[in-house]
Amino acid sequence: MNIIIRNAKIIDSNSSFHNQTVDVLVADGFVKKIGTSLLNTDNSEELKLENLHISQGWFDSSVSLGEPGFEDRETIANGLDVAAKSGFAAIALQPNSLPVIDNQSQVNFVKNKANGFATQLFPIGALTKESEGKDMAELFDMKNSGAVAFGDYAKSLDNANLLKIALQYVQDFDGLVIAFAQDDKIKGNGVANEGIVSARLGLKGIPDLAEEIQIVRNLFLLEYTGGKMHIPTISTAKSVQLIKEAKAKGLNVTCSATVHHLVLTDDKLESFDSRYKVTPPLRTEIDRQALINGVLDGTIDLITSDHNPIDIEHKKMEFDLAKNGTIGLESAFGALMTVLPLETIIEKLTLGKSIFSIPNNSLAEGEIANITLFNPEGNSVFTKANILSKSKNSAFLGVNLKGKAYGILNQGKLILG
Repeated sequence: MNIIIRNAKIIDSNSSFHNQTVDVLVADGFVKKIGTSLLNTDNSEELKLENLHISQGWFDSSVSLGEPGFEDRETIANGLDVAAKSGFAAIALQPNSLPVIDNQSQVNFVKNKANGFATQLFPIGALTKESEGKDMAELFDMKNSGAVAFGDYAKSLDNANLLKIALQYVQDFDGLVIAFAQDDKIKGNGVANEGIVSARLGLKGIPDLAEEIQIVRNLFLLEYTGGKMHIPTISTAKSVQLIKEAKAKGLNVTCSATVHHLVLTDDKLESFDSRYKVTPPLRTEIDRQALINGVLDGTIDLITSDHNPIDIEHKKMEFDLAKNGTIGLESAFGALMTVLPLETIIEKLTLGKSIFSIPNNSLAEGEIANITLFNPEGNSVFTKANILSKSKNSAFLGVNLKGKAYGILNQGKLILG
């Protein structure tokens, strides 16, 4: 496929064309030429979109899709289509399927299912067998099959010695350990952030301490073992400070924050709507502002949608009983544009790919064409009509968004929403 992208402003700090409005010729999956008023000498398709901006393809470091086992929530095929139309050229797939992605055959299964799609799928292998936290999974075999990291989705490893051994073991093949932080004993039966809102609503609270004490333990283990650790979806002000201090000490630690924790707070729980029941819970405005500052000062390396489809039978029920999770691919960019500068958003959705050993293809001549197309302007309200996922459990319904993702050009395919 040959295509000329017309009048596109490039947002890519690694590109010599950063902040310039140019034409881009893509041929045979590569960026062939970048310039102004490019001649169409070979009858290439031409793409013109309103206020078009482009960057290297966005990456989401935490996406759940359900398949295999929970196809009623989402399939790999539809999930990758949703990701593409939402501007994501690559996703890291969480292992929380049935069976859990904890061995070589399961990694191969999801990779084969993703063949031929514009959005690339990079599996995360479970750190422990069946994500039960008892025995280490087949990490080296999964790495050889294409797993980009190892972690048990939304589960903190109680066995500190097992995490220590994992951190030591993966250094033999430059592996990345994902260490979700939540002390289950401190969390107890909590369902919402412990604070004024939970007390007023009579909801059992989850204190900040449940996250922070686990982060402290995990950082001590990392300091002892060396290696690489990624702490996903942090949510408190103290967590940001702890990781900032660890980085200053030279520890090889990275972290992410979710779109919903950067935009929403526990004030949303006033309606007892289970769409706002997530892990970790929505926190206070003080925490939200600390996360924003953590993104701006570089403490937080990645922003993720933490896209987690949940079927209506397990989501639309009493708040205490509903499953945790929100979908987020479709609303991610528009929500982030309401709280962060454009260049910061693009940086946090692209440059962190290297953390997961995924190539960064800058917008330059001769590079693989891995491109996201978007418009940072315009306002809209997110409605059910905007949801492309099979599950509809979005925490952003009714939220004002800014800008929109047009789609992606990747793997030799143009996908527009």
